[in-house]
Amino acid sequence: MGIESEFLADPAFEAGSVLAADWPLCQVRLQDDARFPWLILIPRRAGLTELDQLEPSDLALMMQEVIRAGTIVRDLGHRLERPVQKLNVAALGNVTAQLHVHIIGRRSDDPVWPDPVWGRGSAERWDPGLLETLIEALSRKA
Repeated sequence: MGIESEFLADPAFEAGSVLAADWPLCQVRLQDDARFPWLILIPRRAGLTELDQLEPSDLALMMQEVIRAGTIVRDLGHRLERPVQKLNVAALGNVTAQLHVHIIGRRSDDPVWPDPVWGRGSAERWDPGLLETLIEALSRKA
């Protein structure tokens, strides 16, 4: 498996998300779509495309970080006065092959419920001031 020093996030992540923190295994990114509280975890290991390519110790750490991210997504939903009713956790990689996991807070009244978030409507960018506040809050939770 690749080592952290060789890790580079796919440039596609830059277009739709903002770096929020670095955790022991993953780079944490906030999806720039204010319709949903949404984090992306990217393991800082080069060349990975599938969960089963992680070393067993990294796989266990990945699951811990997914749970941690879920807690933060729920907190983000409360902060935005849109409490999360359901967490969606997905590692698709159909568009961006690099291994990454989405943790998305969903509500029965969100704009695309009950459909998946991908390809449904247009992203609504975060207000720059609120985005800065959210990134600060996320970095403190790191």
